Amino acid sequence: MTRTSFIFTSESVSEGHPDKVADQISDAVVDLFLSKDPQARVACETLTTTNRVILAGEVRGLGMIDSEGNWAEGAQEEIQTVVRQAVKRIGYEQDGFHWQNLHFENHLHPQSAHIAQGVDASGNKDEGAGDQGIMFGYATDETPDYMPATLYYSHKILERMATDRHSGAAPFLEPDAKSQVTLQYENEVPVRAMALVVSTQHAVDYCLPWENTKADGTVESGGDAAKYKTLRDYVMGVFNDVLPAGFITDDTVIHVNPTGRFEIGGPDGDAGVTGRKIIVDTYGGASPHGGGAFSGKDPTKVDRSAAYITRYLAKNIVAAGLAKRCTIQLSYAIGVAEPLSIHVDLHGTGTVAEARIEAILADSAKLGFALTPRGIRTRLGLNKPIYQRSAAYGHFGRTPDDEGGFSWERLDLVDTLRGAI
Repeated sequence: MTRTSFIFTSESVSEGHPDKVADQISDAVVDLFLSKDPQARVACETLTTTNRVILAGEVRGLGMIDSEGNWAEGAQEEIQTVVRQAVKRIGYEQDGFHWQNLHFENHLHPQSAHIAQGVDASGNKDEGAGDQGIMFGYATDETPDYMPATLYYSHKILERMATDRHSGAAPFLEPDAKSQVTLQYENEVPVRAMALVVSTQHAVDYCLPWENTKADGTVESGGDAAKYKTLRDYVMGVFNDVLPAGFITDDTVIHVNPTGRFEIGGPDGDAGVTGRKIIVDTYGGASPHGGGAFSGKDPTKVDRSAAYITRYLAKNIVAAGLAKRCTIQLSYAIGVAEPLSIHVDLHGTGTVAEARIEAILADSAKLGFALTPRGIRTRLGLNKPIYQRSAAYGHFGRTPDDEGGFSWERLDLVDTLRGAI
């Protein structure tokens, strides 16, 4: 039996978190290749650490790689430029990680001919999935963006802090930060905040006084209680602005930088790698996850495109009033176009049977498109340089833009679904 009253938690990380720096760099590379060739193939992994960015993976694309598998003139310089610009946009100009001074290594290489043979369209064969795997999409009516409330507010807190940092309204903030929101649900509706956590990198001394005895016996100290109060009061203001009125009560447990000092952060404080924040990227733990990361992959990879189409389908199902919550699973085999399975779970909230919806999703004539890699990319317009913007603050629950970004958040399938039912 489904529980209707419970406590649930989700976390988010900022654009300056080392793993998110890596994600944004990887997607900047994807965007660069797609801007040159909409049919480009990219699988780009990024490692970030103290003043160092390293790329690895496989690529293919006109204007970047020639027919003999060699780099086009100026291509590697373009890659380095977009990498440095991605770091600059985030705001890293620190001694331990600086967009101008970081050491850059590019170990990308041409895509394996064996993979290309399996996934490219040829003759009567449609384009196949770029890999095997399972992908999940989810939607819930508990927030305006059809996202789990715990993750929705975790993202909003950090987005607000980043906006204030970039504008200068909160000059004591540095790029690296994490948030965490714990909510009480009653009758499956979030009603109050049980706990709120923010850990943010900060300017020198914006922490409580501290003292440390070094190995040689000397004592170093720092911190300023008044400056810490400025930081804490600011974060409390963000909490109050972001969460609904009445959610924060006298019983809400609040932690702001609970470890104390957080001056060294980002890739200088901890290494970052592409694809390590997949729960932050998706539904904050409220839905299953197939395990595949999104960033650094062109849209022929179903890890990315099928996860986007399942979100699109689930969101439109909920928006159509067919359920209050919806989870969809698709599965694929490498080189095979059609999905191997379609599973719908309405969590006991549906107005129609799950099997009825599954039948509609499997029928391209009723749905209006096929759930093949090509069908998904065509429906959502995914062969565009739209991915770097998705690599921080979640791939879902975002606003579709005029350039085609976040097309999987559109609600243009509602009438089709209602009509098919």
